[in-house]
Amino acid sequence: MISKRKGIFILFIIILSLIVGFCFYPHLPDKIATHWNEKNEVDGYSGKLFGILVFPIAMLIVALFFMVLPRIDPLKKNYDKFQKYYEGLVLAMMLFLFAIHLWVLLWNVGIKLNFFIPASTGFLIFFIGYILENVKKNWFVGIRTPWTLSNENVWNRTHKLGGKLFRIAGLITVCCAFFIENELYVIIIPVLIASLISVVYSYIEYSKEMKLINNK
Repeated sequence: MISKRKGIFILFIIILSLIVGFCFYPHLPDKIATHWNEKNEVDGYSGKLFGILVFPIAMLIVALFFMVLPRIDPLKKNYDKFQKYYEGLVLAMMLFLFAIHLWVLLWNVGIKLNFFIPASTGFLIFFIGYILENVKKNWFVGIRTPWTLSNENVWNRTHKLGGKLFRIAGLITVCCAFFIENELYVIIIPVLIASLISVVYSYIEYSKEMKLINNK
């Protein structure tokens, strides 16, 4: 499902993350911060070897996970209809994890960009919104409610609306990242609202479809 060219680029990003980590290694303290709470306060530390390896390993696992999904999906044929968007989603996830990896390394050498996590997450959410508008029916990617999975028209209409809502949520998250300290609220609330509206909308559209079918 992922082309050879895109697969090579994904591998390049993972290898680059390893190289960057080892470049930072001599400058890192023996114990580095690896976890923060919603107020950007450190609440977890790890050894620096673990700290430079955890994201490249996570990236590899995520990449393999996305490569396997189309092979086990009962609707695997539909992936051909949105292959470039699926590949775009995988690349976006890789770049996002790479960016967070770099942020952790920078933070531990004294360069603290507190706005970075919510801002980069907002950009990812915005891009996911773009992907959602073009996703065809499948069991793993998209707004998967009983109603979207039961009717292709409901799936398409829900994803058109959901994609727009997620793009709005992403923009709100990016804007708020520079003014609100609580990252949890900045990220979760816009996404939660977009998700709830999409779910309710899918039910409403499914009800309309059923009425049309029953009235024929």
